[in-house]
Amino acid sequence: QVQLVESGGGLVAAGGSLRLSCEASGATFTRLIMGWFRQNPGKNREFVAASSWNGDIVYSDSAQGRFTIFRNDAKNTVTLHMNSLKPADTAKYYCAARGPTWSPRVATDNNEYTSWGQGPQVTVSS
Repeated sequence: QVQLVESGGGLVAAGGSLRLSCEASGATFTRLIMGWFRQNPGKNREFVAASSWNGDIVYSDSAQGRFTIFRNDAKNTVTLHMNSLKPADTAKYYCAARGPTWSPRVATDNNEYTSWGQGPQVTVSS
């Protein structure tokens, strides 16, 4: 079982930036697909970005151009840099891991991820 510990998040004004970090343990990090999802009460969990162990990266349409996912295999961490934040970005943000797996496919369906972080809150004020 992969354990994920997140840090970061908080309150920021629209147009600002925040960073979320996630440290993984309990599995070979270089065989994990690492993703970020977000969720608001009563809504489905929404894909934000994901990074494969082979370097492939996928972003949601809403994250493309504003968010950057970065994984550090030496530190077993994945970071989500969020710029030009909008009130619509307000949500709990969850780090997720799929694997370990030999498949480098980047999954965007939250049902394919088996481990989850605690979901720090990100609030963007208008």
